[in-house]
Amino acid sequence: MRSSSLEQELENFVIQEQEKYYRLAYSYVKNADDALDIVQESIYKAVASIDSLKNPGYIKTWFYRIVVNTALDFLRQSKKVVIVEEEVLSGFSESKVDTYADLDLQRAMEKLPLSYRSIIVLRFFEDLKIEEVAEVLDVNVNTVKTRLYKALEKLRLEIKNQNEGD
Repeated sequence: MRSSSLEQELENFVIQEQEKYYRLAYSYVKNADDALDIVQESIYKAVASIDSLKNPGYIKTWFYRIVVNTALDFLRQSKKVVIVEEEVLSGFSESKVDTYADLDLQRAMEKLPLSYRSIIVLRFFEDLKIEEVAEVLDVNVNTVKTRLYKALEKLRLEIKNQNEGD
């Protein structure tokens, strides 16, 4: 009985937050079709492992973790980087879409190591709290704070270098 009510809660939650998960997957793979595949695979994994969710209050971070891990698995398996125009992404969503109006920021983000980029995306683009980011990435809160600080510093330096080069 517990499983079916959790499945219903998961279904409602995923439907309500589907655009966030798509954007999160897209931020990793930069390809619309691959991002959709990642979200679909994440939903399948979540339904298949719903009984592993010990506390239904953590469904948000639990599903974020599944999406992040599925995206990382995809990147490891494919070992490819595909750059797609931002307009492709905007065609899939009528509501808010994080556009990179600042091309310098986009370039700087792409140069960050994946562990730093993940923290920036989850913290600022997905608006998760530091504690939630730590839970999603399965790392210590202090590790998130340290990586966030270093990532922001690297972004600042990279953007400064890009602007000096112009």
